[in-house]
Amino acid sequence: MNGGLVEHESWAPPEVDVERANVARVYDALLGGSHNFAADRDVASALTAIEPGARDAARANRAFLGRAVRFLADAGIRQFLDIGSGVPTSGNVHEIAGAVAPDSHVVYVDTDPVAIAHSRSILAGDDRATIVHADLREPEVILSHPDVTRLIDFDRPVGLLLVAVLHFITDEERPGDLVKRLAEALAPGSFVTISHGTLDGRPNKVVEAVEKLYSRASAPGRPRDHASVETFFDGLELLEPGLVHLPLWRPAENDVPFEHPEQSWGYGGVGRKA
Repeated sequence: MNGGLVEHESWAPPEVDVERANVARVYDALLGGSHNFAADRDVASALTAIEPGARDAARANRAFLGRAVRFLADAGIRQFLDIGSGVPTSGNVHEIAGAVAPDSHVVYVDTDPVAIAHSRSILAGDDRATIVHADLREPEVILSHPDVTRLIDFDRPVGLLLVAVLHFITDEERPGDLVKRLAEALAPGSFVTISHGTLDGRPNKVVEAVEKLYSRASAPGRPRDHASVETFFDGLELLEPGLVHLPLWRPAENDVPFEHPEQSWGYGGVGRKA
């Protein structure tokens, strides 16, 4: 597909601004997906120029999501709330959870019209999964949304997924309070899964370049250090191996090996609510 207008008319909702990069579609571009525009691919290419391993980092995050969902499903979780789910690609939550337990219920939440339209297309006719247009910054809207409460029983354990989304919440928007409010709504025995971008160990010029680059997109990037990300698990039991670089969280035998896990650009962990 060539040119923003052609791309727009071919499959995207009419309200999509094809001239401005969107963080969900940049991620899709890094993963090699097809639901993105030239502006998104420009940001993805610029990221790989700053950090050549950016595409591997995106794949490491996706692989972490898959391992975490399988872990939760094996632990008996049958309800998943995936906030900031992004554009569907291979290894979606409902597919992974459904392979373990076909009776699993999954609610995806996102703000990007492309992610929502593509998700609705994929989930058409599936009465155990849906997509909701809502924003992490408004947890009450999510928790009370009729499509959420139709599939999620908050009196039973839930797997809350906040994967590669909190780093698009600024400090002023108090991401820790958002996580706390969502966790408060969960029944004991629930799990909170978080992955978060970091530039720990990177030169200041790289940090500045990445943050400047994401200022061109739909949400500013806010990478955080290990200690800051770990505070999002306050009040939860952080499961082994703790908060670690993404490839180090319970790696599977078929994972692509990372010679330098710190180059995955992210930390991941799973906390349990007692």
